[in-house]
Parts: sequence; C-alpha cells; structure tokens
Amino acid sequence: MVWEERWHPLREEWVIVAAHRQNRPWGGGVVGHASERGPAYAPDCYFCPGNRRVSGRRNAQYASTYVFDNDMPCAGPDAPRDLPRPAGIYRNRPAAGLARVVCYSPDHSLTLAELGTAEVDELLRVWQEQYRELGARPEVEHVLVFENKGEAVGVSNPHPHCQVYATNFVFKYIETEARVSRRHLEETGRILFQDVLAAEREDGRRIVYENGHAVAFVPYFARYAYEVYVAPRETRPSAAELTDEERRDFAAALRQVLIRFDNLWRIPFPYVMALHQAPTDGGDHRGFHFHVEFHPPLRRPNLLKYLAGPEVGGGNFLSDTSPEEKAAELRAAPGLHYRHAAIKPSERGEER
Repeated sequence: MVWEERWHPLREEWVIVAAHRQNRPWGGGVVGHASERGPAYAPDCYFCPGNRRVSGRRNAQYASTYVFDNDMPCAGPDAPRDLPRPAGIYRNRPAAGLARVVCYSPDHSLTLAELGTAEVDELLRVWQEQYRELGARPEVEHVLVFENKGEAVGVSNPHPHCQVYATNFVFKYIETEARVSRRHLEETGRILFQDVLAAEREDGRRIVYENGHAVAFVPYFARYAYEVYVAPRETRPSAAELTDEERRDFAAALRQVLIRFDNLWRIPFPYVMALHQAPTDGGDHRGFHFHVEFHPPLRRPNLLKYLAGPEVGGGNFLSDTSPEEKAAELRAAPGLHYRHAAIKPSERGEER
C-alpha cells in the first residue's frame, strides 16, 4: 500500500498517492472500447488520402506522414486583429500563430502503436521539422505537439494523427517547467530532469523500458495511473536537437511504451500525449530537457480517472494507484503488439 504525498519537481506541486482507494466500491459510469478494427480507408474521413476536408480543400494522395494547416485553428494568421477592449483589469490580444494536423499514416485503421520503428522515426523527423520551421517565426513563442487518442478523451476522428499548436505564448505547464529548470541549473549547476532520471535509475522499480539513448518510466510523482515519460538520456532542449541515432532509439522507446499500453488489456489504449519542448521565445533554456509525456485516463480497463474536487477545485492531483505497481504491469506486458502476435514475421514486415 502506498499512502503519501509526493512532490512533483517539474510542476512544483504535491500529488496525493492513495493507492488503497483503487479497490473502493464504484457505482459510476464505465467506458467501452472498439472491439473491431476499422477500415483502412473511410470515405467520410476528413484526414484520409484524397478526401475533401471541412474547408473544401482536398488531401493529397499521401503515402506516409502528411502535414496540413488545421481547417478549424485555435490560432492563426487570420485571427481577428481589431478586438474590443475588455473592462477593467482584463486584457486580450489576437490569437496569433498557426495550427497544423500531422497524419501518421494513410491507413485509417492503424494507431501510432501499430506503426513500425522506421515509421515512428519518420514521424519524429517530421516533428523536428515542424519545431524548427514554426519556432523560427517571430510571432511564435512555443510549439506544442500533442495527440488525443480515443473516445475516452473526446477524439472525434479516429484517423491516426496529432496536432501542432504554434502560439504567441508559452503554455502554462511548459512555462513552469522552463522556469524551474532554469532556476535549478542556476542554483545547483545541474539539469533538473537529469536529477529526475538519476533518481529513477537509482530506484529502478518504475523504469518501463530503456535502450542506448532513451528511457521510459512511470515517474515517482505520477498523477495518472499509467502516466509514462519517454526521454533521451542526454539533455536536448527539443526533439529537433536529437541526433539521428538518438532519434531512432527514442522512436523505439516510444513504440515500446505504446505497444505495452495496448497489450495491457488488449485494447486501443486511450491517452493524451504531449511533447515537452523548450519555448522558442529566445530565452535561456539550456536546462530544459525534452521528453514526451503520456497521460492515460484509464485506471482499469473500463474505469476512467475522473477529475473532480482535488484536481478541478483544488488544483492538485489525487492518484488512486501506486506508480511502482503500474510500472511493473507495463514492464510485464509483451513487447509485440497483440494484433500482430498471430502474424508470421515474414508477413509482418520490419518490426510490425
């Protein structure tokens, strides 16, 4: 049993870990999951090759990763400029920036977990390009790449994709992470995330997967049951700084986490995935350590982690599970995706 408070050094907040609550009586709602694979092509999908999107533009007949400007952006060059001035102390400004969609594959039926290592590596290369291009724009201070996967997190289009938000502000979690990382470097001469990695390696129980250049772990301060961080061993401020070899190892680690998620309960595992990269605001971000965070909403195959009083009302998380126990479950899950386990290697292709 774990029943204690744990400090989250990257967000400077306490997380209550109360694992004895996991088996408390539950009378709330449950979630279901698609049991069958969808079609490889959906004529009504806005993201499939050759289809017309909501804007009327038509997708290219793409064969691999495909990037396009979001038709319903949250920020963009056409955002209204002549805004009415709000009352009193309130402030507003144009929602400048750019929003894009990145389709992982032309195959509508796949998920990121089912792509081969080379395909995930190619996606990482595209993320590098997007960060460099968008981050170089004078109006862009931050490039946020994220994926919302599964109906449990409100995804309306199942086609495998992520989004890129290039904004004229730094998202709050990244802003906090950049600030505390900078302060830690100034005060100690050490990289904060390297101290996190050192503590995780010393303990060892929460490491899910590691290779020569990347490591995946359930952090000591995890807020969600199956929260996982994937990080390069060397400090790189963004994905764009990864060498080709580091990128390939990172792709392999990322893929192993995704496969183990799905294999845990043999379902397409829902999550919110976010790339934590240094802001592009021209500040000193030498202490920032790029990593990917997974925040899955499930604590059991059909039970969601609902955000309620402590999280929404109080601003701090209460976790009903033990990070050590959940990391052990993920380590024990097979490294070959359950949908591919029955396929002969010759039919599967390279690591598919």
